[in-house]
Amino acid sequence: MANTDYSKNELMNFIDQSPLNIEICDVTLRDGEQTPGVAFTRDEKIDLALELDSIGVEVIEAGFPVVSTSEKDIVKEISNLGLDANICCLARSVIDDVDAAIDCDVDIVSIFIAMSDLHLKFKYHKSCADVFSCAMGAIEHAKDHGLKVRFAAEDATRTNIETLKRAFLAAEDYHVDYVSIADTIGILSPATTHYLVSEVKKVVNTPICIHCHNDLGMATANTLVAAEAGAKQLHTTINGIGERAGNASLEELLVALRVQHGIETYDTTKLNSISRKLEKYSGLPTAVNKAVVGKHAFTHESGIHVMAILEEPRTYELFTPEMVGGKRNLVVGKHTGKKALKGIVNDLGYELDQDELCALISKVKNCTEVKKGLSKERLEEMIRNVRSH
Repeated sequence: MANTDYSKNELMNFIDQSPLNIEICDVTLRDGEQTPGVAFTRDEKIDLALELDSIGVEVIEAGFPVVSTSEKDIVKEISNLGLDANICCLARSVIDDVDAAIDCDVDIVSIFIAMSDLHLKFKYHKSCADVFSCAMGAIEHAKDHGLKVRFAAEDATRTNIETLKRAFLAAEDYHVDYVSIADTIGILSPATTHYLVSEVKKVVNTPICIHCHNDLGMATANTLVAAEAGAKQLHTTINGIGERAGNASLEELLVALRVQHGIETYDTTKLNSISRKLEKYSGLPTAVNKAVVGKHAFTHESGIHVMAILEEPRTYELFTPEMVGGKRNLVVGKHTGKKALKGIVNDLGYELDQDELCALISKVKNCTEVKKGLSKERLEEMIRNVRSH
């Protein structure tokens, strides 16, 4: 098809098409690297930063500078690449962390503190007032040095909501540029996400960020709902990598924003290529049924589906593979009927008479490889074989 997008008019009429004021902050280079067993090299981090910038991601969280000298050097190098994206880094509510961020020439520093009872008791062994005071001191120091500041409430989703509101309101007095709700353990659902973001938005004027983890498999859905409730900055990672079960998936969120809300700001045609790079650099294989970039995202085997796809791809595809830099794959397997097989054979450039087609379908059904689906090369070998007899 010439177009890479299907008509928005074909969406079901209950889908919300209201405009959203959003930006993407991709945290692959920081939170993504906290995936067990993952450590990106300097060149890999720079390459991923360049790719994210080319897609149109507005903010790239490049790392956690205080972790090591090499981490600090890489963050500084990314900050000075001249990218269109703003470069962000992470800092605890500690002056030394903020100084490391200042040294890196970043645009934004994300200063975090946890205020949930659980973290106060077992991690900090301090009162909420004490840890909040530390955070405000770090924020003031960062603002005095000209940095934009994101005040992030770690474990926000297990923090008393009134405590959270008061903290964000107080942070506004220090002129923070963002307040961030971190669902650190992935406890949110779409309903609770909408409620929490809506409640915070009632009392703060500062742009709200949402940072979701995927422990219940809802990180992308929660992030989309947060945007619909008024969150501005949406946090993602490529392929949804991250601690434990990972973060909200960049590719899933960008496509959802485009399909559900008509947001075409981002170059989604690069999603498959950046996904493959992340897979290579991280050593983490992508699930074949992963939405948008999985091997099976545009693969069809069922005879009824294949016949319809050959006639009109929209019958069984929400969006085109070209829209995300992917390819359609029609698989011959045990569910493939004669009509669908004929269409696939014709699509490969072959013509078979009725007897040859019957012979081919018989070979396909009895082939030991059929369980996994036949490759194009194996099918062509079979076609040549039945034509030669």
